This record gives sequence, structure tokens and C-alpha cells, in this order.
Amino acid sequence: MPVTILHAPHLLPATLDRITRVLPGELEPGDGFYRLHHKRPPSREDLERLRPEFDFDINPVPPDFEPAGVRLLISDMDSTLISIECVDEIADFANLKPQVAAITAAAMRGELNFAESLEQRVALLEGLDEAVLERVYSERLQLNPGAERLLAGLRERGIRTALVSGGFSFFTDRLKQRLSLDYTLANRLAVQKGKLTGKVVGDIVGAEAKRRFLLERCEELGISPRQAVAVGDGANDLEMLGAAGLSVAYLAKPRVQEQADIVLNHSGLDAILHLLDVAP
Repeated sequence: MPVTILHAPHLLPATLDRITRVLPGELEPGDGFYRLHHKRPPSREDLERLRPEFDFDINPVPPDFEPAGVRLLISDMDSTLISIECVDEIADFANLKPQVAAITAAAMRGELNFAESLEQRVALLEGLDEAVLERVYSERLQLNPGAERLLAGLRERGIRTALVSGGFSFFTDRLKQRLSLDYTLANRLAVQKGKLTGKVVGDIVGAEAKRRFLLERCEELGISPRQAVAVGDGANDLEMLGAAGLSVAYLAKPRVQEQADIVLNHSGLDAILHLLDVAP
């Protein structure tokens, strides 16, 4: 039976009445959310009509998604697991944040080649003291709402966690240790005599590398990619999202929201757990 998740802990009767008039079905309260069981899947038109009316997320569960089978969640880092774009904050110490942030935003919208845009941004960081990275981590990096609760819930279910980023290993390495993540992959900034050289060491982690990282982790774990959930916000996440059994757009660019299975614009990351609690 098709199910739609209403990602809200408490809803007024008038709100529930409005939703069920557009999306007929039987309501079932969950832990911090509602399930709406339908006889037939809701139409995209009905969803697009409803979503702007409310300050909570409404997501149909894809009919072929099997929550009990999920064994891996893989997430982007910048503006997904964490609230900042690290490269923009590093650039702020060179008084170049507006220029770098504009390039980052265009790349995330898919308007620029990601690898070329990263090389351009990193080149602007040449000469910065390596200590700036620690300042960004300790002073500016914040987890997005619900991140720790999501990870705790995944651990309880025996689901492995991976963090993959077109950003920098300085941050993914620290988050791996801090959050007990299973796997990480990111770009490594070149440093010489305590200064950033304006280069990246080795091949750049872009869209294809993210997709390949997901597939390799699935192979390593002996699972199908259909047993993986992928979370991202930018155009360079689309290949990874497309390879996963369930794709989640978190505070994402329009192009990503259009292509993802699940769209979270109001909820914290822990709302992903609602998708894993759907009865088979």
C-alpha cells in the first residue's frame, strides 16, 4: 500500500483534514511524524499543490523502497551534514569569501564544471596559513539539525555510515572520528611549509568519484546499491543520488530537488529515520 510521510510531530485537525482531502488515505501516527496510507499513489501535481501551504515536509515513499533492507547511508558534507561550505569559510580569512562563495553556488547549481571550479577556488587560497583550517573547524563548522540523532538511529539499526565530499579531508577526517563514521572520502589540500599551495593533491573528488565511492562501499559490504540511502544538496551529488536505492535532497538546489526521491526543506536530517520506520 502506498505511504506518504508527513514530517511533523503534531498537526492540527484542520491541517490533517486539508491534506487528506487532497491526498485521501488512512492516517497513522508515528514517532514524531505521521504515515498516510493510500489506495493509490498521490500524483506529483497534488504534492506540488500541497507542499507550499505548510512549514513541514511531505514525502511519498517510493513504492520499490525497502526500508528494512537498508545497510548504508552515504552523505555529502558541505551544506548537507554540516551547515557551511568549508572552502567559502577558508576564503574568508583571505577576504575572498564573496568571490569564492559565488563560484561555489554556481557549481552547486550545476552551472560550472565542478573540478574546474574547485581548482579555481583552491588557487585563491594560496599562501594562507594552514592553521586557518583548524579555525574554520573549531569556530565555524556546525552540524546541521538532526545530524547526531540521525547517526545514532542508524547505529541502532546496524546501518553503516559514509561521508563523501568535494570539500577537504581535513574536515572529513575530524568528523569521522568525532561522529564514529565508518567511511570518508574527500580532497586533500596541498600544504608546504605550513602554507596552502593553492593545489589539491591527486584526483579531485567530483560527481563520478562520489558515485564510485558509493558503489565500492556497497561491494565491500556485500550489498546492493538499492540498500543504500544517499543524501546531498548540489549538482555534484546527482550521480551518487541516482545510484542509491533512496535519494534524499536536503536543503538542496532546485535541480537536485527535482530529481531526488525525498525532499527535506523544513526538517532536520533525523527526518530520514521516518523513511526507515515505514512498515513493510
